[in-house]
Amino acid sequence: MPGAGKSQFQCCYRLGGSVLPKSTYQGSSFFELLQNDYPQLLPDLSAWQQSSPVAVPHGTTVVAMRYGEGVLVGGDRLATAGHSVASRDVVKVFATDSYSLMAISGAAGPSIEMARILSVELEHYEKIEGEALELEGKANKLSQMIRQNLPAAMQGLAVVPLFAGFDQRRKHGRLWKFDITGGRYEEAEFDATGSGGLYARESIKHGWRPDLNRADAVELTVAALTAAADEDRATGGVDLERRIFPVIKTCDDSGLYDAEESDIERIYRAILDRRASGGASS
Repeated sequence: MPGAGKSQFQCCYRLGGSVLPKSTYQGSSFFELLQNDYPQLLPDLSAWQQSSPVAVPHGTTVVAMRYGEGVLVGGDRLATAGHSVASRDVVKVFATDSYSLMAISGAAGPSIEMARILSVELEHYEKIEGEALELEGKANKLSQMIRQNLPAAMQGLAVVPLFAGFDQRRKHGRLWKFDITGGRYEEAEFDATGSGGLYARESIKHGWRPDLNRADAVELTVAALTAAADEDRATGGVDLERRIFPVIKTCDDSGLYDAEESDIERIYRAILDRRASGGASS
């Protein structure tokens, strides 16, 4: 029962071998628990209040789309710092719980931290309340976190994610995009963000339809990220030499699914073959 869960919440927390004082917070939000009882554990945004932006790794292109049975979220693996490669192997797509996904673009450090905090937040809510938060409520939680990051975003450390999941009450996939103030906007079909987002959206536009199956949605995503990598130097695409592939996850009524690297490679090689023969690239 939800009430029983809350009564058990009067306990001590252990961190790094030290026992923290007993919590007095009675709600079900992990983020508000930290604000109320353990503010020293929150990210210190004041550290980023500087007169000039800091050169930090930035994630680039991520996409999200609905398909017949659910939703898909995908992203390339490249992170850049200015005109330099910061990392070729960054993961930008995260499962935040069993029925929701988040893709990050913008400042890589705060973005990854936000995805992890959201995952803990949703798990914490479910344990305390005895049931999972509804999908729209999960999007609202992420919106609040983005709003908290606004001071850092004004210093160039923006977090601009995509969020998607399977709505178990409505029985279909849904997706949202966000701005740096925490504003959230639901998209009915697809969206892409990051430096190559424009090119990815244009590529998806030519092949998207509401009755796509999962395999077709994965193929369309690989084509979109390949098109973005062609036009945007900060987008990584598929790196066959280093065996680095985009991360693509789908979510439907049966849960989460990771696209196999072998399938991504097969799709990408088919794109290259079409280009070599003078055919369309996507």
